[in-house]
Amino acid sequence: MMIEDWRSQIPNIEALARAQGLKYHPVEFEAVPDSFMSEIAIYGLPVRMPHWSFGVRYIYQLIQHRMGLSRLFEVVFPGNPGRAYLAANNSVAENVLVTAHVLGHADFSANNILFRRSQQQVGERIVEQAAAHARQIAGAIQEHGLERVEAVLDAALALEQHVDVDQDLRRPRYPELLPERPRPADDEFARRFAALGPDTERPSSSGPPKRAPVPPHPEKDLLWFIAQYAPEMEPWERDIFLMVREESFYFYPVFACQIMNEGWASYWHARLLREADFLPDAAYVDAIKCHSDVVRPTASGENVALTTNPYHLGFSIWEKIIEQHGLEQARRIMEEDDDFAFIRNHLTFELAQELKLFRFKGPPNGVLTVQEVDLHRLHDALLAPKYGFGAPTVSAAHVHVDGKLDLAHDHVTDGRGLDTERARRVLEYIARVWRRPVAITTVDSDNRPVEISVTP
Repeated sequence: MMIEDWRSQIPNIEALARAQGLKYHPVEFEAVPDSFMSEIAIYGLPVRMPHWSFGVRYIYQLIQHRMGLSRLFEVVFPGNPGRAYLAANNSVAENVLVTAHVLGHADFSANNILFRRSQQQVGERIVEQAAAHARQIAGAIQEHGLERVEAVLDAALALEQHVDVDQDLRRPRYPELLPERPRPADDEFARRFAALGPDTERPSSSGPPKRAPVPPHPEKDLLWFIAQYAPEMEPWERDIFLMVREESFYFYPVFACQIMNEGWASYWHARLLREADFLPDAAYVDAIKCHSDVVRPTASGENVALTTNPYHLGFSIWEKIIEQHGLEQARRIMEEDDDFAFIRNHLTFELAQELKLFRFKGPPNGVLTVQEVDLHRLHDALLAPKYGFGAPTVSAAHVHVDGKLDLAHDHVTDGRGLDTERARRVLEYIARVWRRPVAITTVDSDNRPVEISVTP
């Protein structure tokens, strides 16, 4: 099978996918060098705003790759058209499998409700939008200098997970005035009630309207809040915060649906390969071997996995759903659920036992025994890193008359306090753009209240 045959098979695989019921936007495939694949994976997009933190992540990814702990076969960007970047050093068989895998992702992102809402708000051309953001920031660097722009990016990227995806991407500012109290109803009951005496009179709406507090309620969308209400933020600084927020809205479905999305793509690449009678036998066998590597557990046999392979877990759950309830029901689940509903509703006790997901302990004799078989705790352990985009639950609580910003950490929801040094560093970033003191309340390791405060 010649290397050219990989691209020549794309129309065949696409036709087979559509015949099997997959519905997706067109996908543009491109083979790129390993170094570019790593950059895409780290930056999250082919072209993105420059910042030193991405370099740190790149070095970590490079070390993982050279140690043989990670390998990137493809990176996919949902949209219309979708973009798929495949590693140029993939074998032909691997790229055949990856092509089918990508079409599973494309079907998922075109039909899942979270992805569709994200694309309706952010748009379907995130690659071009991110490139425009990068050009805009490059222009800001030329006009305002690298140091000033980097200080804004420090703060914005430190808060990139602190968005409220339940709100609209383009939401209005809070009302400036409190709503007027409604006038008493002029009906028979109200007149008789008022006639009982002066002590029972209802207060009437009088006097000038009062200014509403800022924020009027705890606000967890910190990127939006700071962009709108920082006392002296300049327009270009505000734009950077809103760019980061827009890209976070795009990334949220990828984060919140990782297990079911990777599992769905893995199920379909396996199914399409089984139906692909146009593939030579040798290519099919090689592709199936690659499938086995992708969906294997992180550890097997006598080893104990410290992490869960989302491909393996998602693939196993989808196989069980389709076996028991059929493909039509599976598609409804794919369209309506995220990982929270998917895991809680479909990772059963029996499947968890079969996949050896319950916690084990190893006594001195080396024999592994099940330590805990609590299904709800297993669900919580798998989903805990996903709550709130994986970030601590922090809200803007109050802005004082002098401009001081109070943040509050919901340690009860998170089940722990904040790392003091990390929290202080993030507050320092925020204070540079807020240009007033910033404080946060949390708890220490002994669950005692503590306030961390910084001044710009």
